Amino acid sequence: MNRRRNGIDPVHRSRARRRALQAIYAWQISGGNEQQVIAQFAHEQAHEIADLEYFEDLVRGVMKHRKDIDTALVEFLDRTVEEVDPIERAALRIASYELRHRPDVPYRVVINEAIDSTKRFGSEHGHTYVNGVLDHAAAAWRRAEFDAAHK
Repeated sequence: MNRRRNGIDPVHRSRARRRALQAIYAWQISGGNEQQVIAQFAHEQAHEIADLEYFEDLVRGVMKHRKDIDTALVEFLDRTVEEVDPIERAALRIASYELRHRPDVPYRVVINEAIDSTKRFGSEHGHTYVNGVLDHAAAAWRRAEFDAAHK
């Protein structure tokens, strides 16, 4: 079944997010610059028939806006950003980038994708933490959209 919406294939976007999670995780652990991180994962990304452009936007966006994202996240965390599990931290950074810089993506899609990625790659209960943080963040950062969905 093809579930394209506005020319966007959600399966390809999901794959792009999963690969971006792996790329951001690797960057958090070992560093490197934007080009190195993208190059390391882009080849595999292309073979997965994913949205390569979206993958690159996520990685570049998180790396470019990391300080702003981390500062904004602090309000919703019960610990410092650096104390958050690396997989959960990567998922939160990607979702925060999407919530703050990609208004074309519905907030519920952002949260669901972050939860799914964290379930797949993170600790046993990491997805519940990610869900709670992002739910509060979405309520603050996308107030009108959040309120409309909760009427």
